[in-house]
Amino acid sequence: MTAELVVLLVVVVTALAFDFTNGFHDTGNAMATSIATGALRPKVAVALSATLNLVGAFLSVEVAATVAKGVVNLQSVSGEALLLIVFAGLVGGILWNLATWLFGMPSSSSHALFGGLIGAAIASIGMDGVEWSGVLGKVILPALLAPVVAGLVATVGTHLIYRITRDIPDDTKSRGFRIGQVGTASLVSLAHGTNDAQKTMGVIFLALVAHGSISADAEMPFWVKLSCAVAIALGTYLGGWRIIRTLGKGLVEIAAPQGMAAESSSAAIILTSSHLGLPLSTTHVATGSIMGTGLGRKGSEVRWGVAGRMAVAWLITLPSAGIVGAICWAMAHLIGGLPGVLVVFALLVALSVVMYLRSRREPIDPNNVNDDWDGGLAPATATAPDAPATGTGLAVDADQTTTTTSST
Repeated sequence: MTAELVVLLVVVVTALAFDFTNGFHDTGNAMATSIATGALRPKVAVALSATLNLVGAFLSVEVAATVAKGVVNLQSVSGEALLLIVFAGLVGGILWNLATWLFGMPSSSSHALFGGLIGAAIASIGMDGVEWSGVLGKVILPALLAPVVAGLVATVGTHLIYRITRDIPDDTKSRGFRIGQVGTASLVSLAHGTNDAQKTMGVIFLALVAHGSISADAEMPFWVKLSCAVAIALGTYLGGWRIIRTLGKGLVEIAAPQGMAAESSSAAIILTSSHLGLPLSTTHVATGSIMGTGLGRKGSEVRWGVAGRMAVAWLITLPSAGIVGAICWAMAHLIGGLPGVLVVFALLVALSVVMYLRSRREPIDPNNVNDDWDGGLAPATATAPDAPATGTGLAVDADQTTTTTSST
């Protein structure tokens, strides 16, 4: 086995690891509101989301094509140099995903990946190594527009829902909308698979082109589709409980009608972007939708402190992941060849283990993910390990969704 092939294998493994972190980092985008309202039990929710992410990954490759050909300038770099850029970019994306997950902050996995690739490309070959027109038109502008559009759609949808159903008893309304949430949350999960799994497919495609295994005009290999679909599904099933808690309990005290409005808005926008080949941040869409439901319901509260911290995380994701990607590229380049790649990979593993162990000091899991929000990620009181998860089935009784408004 040649050194070049070993580097390719390391890059593919790292790409699938990123896909895995993308899955558990973004589970909350689809299922946080359904878990918060009791429409789905936590473990049922992540299992359903994982299955539909797996299916969605096979429905489109438009986003994969954008990632493969719209970020790094393939005319200015190729071969081992391109492989190293892809590898360093992936490491930057993974480390940012894990850091934001540790703090329960729903930042964009897409922007973490793009930031890592951009930083590594600039460190390697300068500003000409990036397809800036593609980054601006298909990454930056959608990132600015997505949360605004999603928020507006969810605001209007929530207002209309409460207006149309104002004469329906609250318990009947809650029960009906929780059942509806099963469908809308499922649609968001399917949409997530059509968008986010494609990004890793595009990265692996880039690596295969760099190695010379396929040409830039080749079709996406089936094994790439399958491996990426399985990786993101496994990550989704693991459940990013820390981020699910922030989205479901920290941003808005959400009721079932709001949850269904948020999920409907998110699904429509994500599916549209996948059709157009836009690698949209599902986190931006979902968060904008949830905030919109808080604005659309009279008397509801949006916790602007939490929203502000999210906005800061969004703003620094691209440059932060870019800096990490550039540092990783420089380290691997300085050491050189296969040893450089292996050293950076070992550093990635070590930092990942450190962050995981740190997370266990204040664990968030299916048993306490729905505890009252007290201004911080960790619940004020821990739930007993054998306590039952919220809900008793696909939909729970109306009295289980009564919420109280907490202060920021």
